[in-house]
Amino acid sequence: MIALIQYVMEDMNKQLDRIEKSLNLLNNELVWTRTKESMNSIGNLCLHLAGNEYQNFVSAIGNRPFIRERTREFTTDGGISKDELIGLLRDTRTQSEDVLSGLSNDDLSREVIIHYDQEDWNRMYRKAAGADETYDTREIGRLIVQVSAHYGYHAGQIVVLAKMLQDTNEHISGQYH
Repeated sequence: MIALIQYVMEDMNKQLDRIEKSLNLLNNELVWTRTKESMNSIGNLCLHLAGNEYQNFVSAIGNRPFIRERTREFTTDGGISKDELIGLLRDTRTQSEDVLSGLSNDDLSREVIIHYDQEDWNRMYRKAAGADETYDTREIGRLIVQVSAHYGYHAGQIVVLAKMLQDTNEHISGQYH
């Protein structure tokens, strides 16, 4: 595995461990609690992270089928246990590592197509309904860095939400701050 991908995966795996520790502090009801109506629950953020990672690493880079219901990631309000969420995140990570481990340094500058559902495309890019294009392109190296930063951002949110929902002195991040 090339160095950049190794470093990114090591960091993303640390973030995944923090997410799992956070989930394990909570019961299934708290996983789906929105601290404010305008905010996402930890469950929503987990679905979103799995969807984003799959869309970009497994589907776009790995050229596997595009399967994502982005809107559902934010509208679901339960029915999936914390163990199922952990399983989804871990399964997605296994697929991502399989795809990324086969890349070469030359692949990092190759562009890939990132597909979107029509509704998500229209919402994200504010295109008129029925627009023909529902994809974006990005260089693999840039995409890997962006997905990693996105993952870390939401993992931090999950840690904070878990500590708000279940007061604990546990240092989920492994750092004492």
